[in-house]
Amino acid sequence: MVKRVVLLTNFIAPHRLPLYKAVADRVMDFQMLISTPMEPNRKWDPDWEGLNVTVQRNITLKRSWRHPQGFSEPLYVHIPYDTIWLLRKLRPEVIISGEMGLRTLQALAYHKLAPKSKLILWAMVSEHSEQGRGWLRERLRPWLVSQADAVMVNGKSGARYVRQLGIAEEKIFLVTKTIDISLFASIPLDRDPHLAYRLLSVGQLVPRKGLEPFLSVLVRWVKAHPERNLEFWIVGDGPLRKTLERQVLPENLTLRFLGSLPYAKLPEIYAQAGIKVFPTLADEWGMVTNEAMAAGLPVLGSLYGQSVEELVVDGVTGWAFRPDDAEEMYSALDRALSTPIEVLAQMRREARNAISHLTIDFVADHLFEAIRYVS
Repeated sequence: MVKRVVLLTNFIAPHRLPLYKAVADRVMDFQMLISTPMEPNRKWDPDWEGLNVTVQRNITLKRSWRHPQGFSEPLYVHIPYDTIWLLRKLRPEVIISGEMGLRTLQALAYHKLAPKSKLILWAMVSEHSEQGRGWLRERLRPWLVSQADAVMVNGKSGARYVRQLGIAEEKIFLVTKTIDISLFASIPLDRDPHLAYRLLSVGQLVPRKGLEPFLSVLVRWVKAHPERNLEFWIVGDGPLRKTLERQVLPENLTLRFLGSLPYAKLPEIYAQAGIKVFPTLADEWGMVTNEAMAAGLPVLGSLYGQSVEELVVDGVTGWAFRPDDAEEMYSALDRALSTPIEVLAQMRREARNAISHLTIDFVADHLFEAIRYVS
């Protein structure tokens, strides 16, 4: 059994905590080094109860990420400058380093100083999420990947991305992102007719999430269907909220803004909705797809979110579209809102069944396969 594993990452999101605890159960000594308790654009309270966590000495730089899709948003670059010192103190057998930047560069430096140690890169990336990241990362990443003993990715898009960087196929391990689906799987699958078509969005209200172009298409659809009354619930907060609230809407469309909610409150919200909307312009995964499908909601989602490509079967567990094609998005929306109510009931069952295997233990076992491989 591997005695000591150290995982380096930015911070611990609440939906990731169960997975890290499951990994800790599989090794004798599991330590985490995080750059910050929480990033300033996240509304979550820091929580790592039950884990051995060290907050590193860190410098955070704020940059702007400009994506070819036309949006820009703040990007926090963490430079935890005591990484080598802490690794020398902890003496891990296996290092798992999230991201592929300066943190991983320091982890690699320790790996060279202690050649018996093994280095796994956790590449939480997709082809769309990595566009516009800058020339330095593009130059650095192929070299970092070539030095790693293994690379973990979230899905097929992430695997295609790291494959282009030159890593051998046998060193790529699929570690799909997941949540504690039991929190959402207890939600009843039945929906009253007035809830079956209620749309729900959960996430940051920032341009990258694609809510503005989606809302334009939604307004166009409800104008073309004046006999239908639709509700669109939006959970989350961010700089885009005021813009969305000022939208002039047709009388048959109601937007309800619920703001940021504690993670434990989300199952109650999913239980009151019928269709999950996820029109992202670029997401390396998208945990809301897992949440929705576990809750029994078919997903009306963007193929530029890796979770949609990986989990959603068009017409079976949801409807997929490219968000930069307004006609394709309109067609997917039209198919969703025109689906007979009895078919929606079947799609709810199919969505929950499709995600039922993706438990915390299932993903932790796959992660541990990478650890065993390098060991």
